[in-house]
Amino acid sequence: MLGKLVDDVARFAGGLRARRRIRLGAGPIKVNLGAGLNVAEGWIHVDGNVHAMFAGWPAPFLRRLYRAASTVQWLPEDEYLRRLREYQIVHHEMEHGLPFADNSVDYVYSSHVLEHFFREDAERLVGEIHRVLRSGGRVRICVPDLEYAISLYRAGEKEVALAYFFEPSGAGYYRQHRYMYDFELLQRLLAQAGFTNISRRAYRQGEVPDLDVLDNRPEETLYVEAVK
Repeated sequence: MLGKLVDDVARFAGGLRARRRIRLGAGPIKVNLGAGLNVAEGWIHVDGNVHAMFAGWPAPFLRRLYRAASTVQWLPEDEYLRRLREYQIVHHEMEHGLPFADNSVDYVYSSHVLEHFFREDAERLVGEIHRVLRSGGRVRICVPDLEYAISLYRAGEKEVALAYFFEPSGAGYYRQHRYMYDFELLQRLLAQAGFTNISRRAYRQGEVPDLDVLDNRPEETLYVEAVK
């Protein structure tokens, strides 16, 4: 219940900022949507969770937040602080659109995010990605592969497979899966939004920068890139 309450507070705060636009600097603009703590140098990291809400806060507060949040303790405490204080992290609830002007972004990266949106909300988010990308801009979307989950089920790993579809009752908002994709379903979603050159990619292979840092979970992930 506490996890759900924290998520609800973070979502409310992120929604209050929905009308803002992020000021962008010179050079290629790279945006990581739903980044969590998976960050890379030179990217703008957008997330609605409680950690993003307090990015840049004083170290003593962030240390208390770290110790209270079991879900981030895969990361050493000092590295947790460094990421929240040194990287550009924007707290924003993506259900309300993206905080960027039309045709202003060169790259969008999103890993294990789209499956947390209902299908119609995912359509709007992909449309927003198309809106903010410049002509020729590229998106890379990484999601749990529906075919992989089904293969686990068929191999007898039924509980592991079902975990892709169902979370424990106390799981917070951001952990819930609301849709799943194979390549054909994701290709259709991207094409519907106006993307072209839609292609399946391999782990840490593609035309988007910094994949050696950003890509993770290779066994279960479907990697797809497309161009505006």
